Amino acid sequence: MAEATMTAYQSLLVQCTPRPIRSGREHRRALRQLDRLMTPNPGRAESEMIELLATLVEQYEFAEFPTPRSSPTSVLAHYFENRDLTAAEVARATGIRPAVLADALAGRRALGKANATRLAGYLRVPVSFLLEEG
Repeated sequence: MAEATMTAYQSLLVQCTPRPIRSGREHRRALRQLDRLMTPNPGRAESEMIELLATLVEQYEFAEFPTPRSSPTSVLAHYFENRDLTAAEVARATGIRPAVLADALAGRRALGKANATRLAGYLRVPVSFLLEEG
């Protein structure tokens, strides 16, 4: 295809040549390409290339830099602290006994599935955040 008849996206494909990222060097290259494309109002071709490169970067980072899973106890403590919640007010709102919440917050006992489901609905988080893996 002659350069003059290429679409804007095809031209970007030639410039960027996106491919799976398999090394730190390729990762840094993709990040630099993304940085160049990130403008206040990217065009359609640029937006599509940003989406493609971001997907490739995300796949690489997911494999190479996995996010450690937080324990249900630390998730609970985080939400209670950041929302200024007390076990008593959450117990009233969810119907979960205050002692059950206190034990879960202290890490003495895991929440059962029914209580985790109620609490997840109240906190608006996935129930998996409040359940032990396994």
